[in-house]
Amino acid sequence: MNVLDRFGKWVQLKAYQVEVTYSVYMFTPAEKFIFWSIVFLVHALTIIATILYMPHHIAFLANRAWFYINGDSVDVVGLAKDAVHTLVATNAAAAAATSSSSISTAARAAATMVREL
Repeated sequence: MNVLDRFGKWVQLKAYQVEVTYSVYMFTPAEKFIFWSIVFLVHALTIIATILYMPHHIAFLANRAWFYINGDSVDVVGLAKDAVHTLVATNAAAAAATSSSSISTAARAAATMVREL
């Protein structure tokens, strides 16, 4: 018996076990079709998800293990200082731009109100 025949027999055995365990043998043909369609869909989606996402997950786990074993060689204090300086500069520039535009908008509104009075 070659490998393909053995695999076919194994699949038939599993199908028989599922039919007996979950009483699929008592379903009508339409119910059997729906049941086996759902089983096929769930298995197909699981295989597709495994093929798509497993390599990324394995790489993530390997990187995490590398980090836990070897540690981090990044200067955390220097990066934190740079991040704080960048945030302060960005917020100061945004506040200056916002306040000048707000002042000009308020001045226009005041001038409009004075003209209306």
